Amino acid sequence: MTTPLIAGLSVAAAAMSGRYMIRAWQAFRTRAAMPRVRRFYPGGFQGEMNRREAALILGVRERATMDKIKEAHKRVMVANHPDAGGSHYVASKINEAKDMLMGKGKSGASVF
Repeated sequence: MTTPLIAGLSVAAAAMSGRYMIRAWQAFRTRAAMPRVRRFYPGGFQGEMNRREAALILGVRERATMDKIKEAHKRVMVANHPDAGGSHYVASKINEAKDMLMGKGKSGASVF
């Protein structure tokens, strides 16, 4: 008499745990994906570049060392070089940012 009772409880427990697992899987699949990439400068350039904007474009601090600025310039330029399909405008802004942070004169705006 107890065997059918135990079998029935086992089936009910398996059904409830299966239902729980299905709902958990569906919730896992529909959750918002967390971005795992680094956030870059979100957009728009100012009329005349300042040190803050230059640092944001290159992804360094305003008081970064020359080596860090050169490394960041190379990294960003490889990704945005006009010969590799990048924009001439963005490349000129990257170069202007490097010049601004390295203190090579006060070049006003870019040629664009």
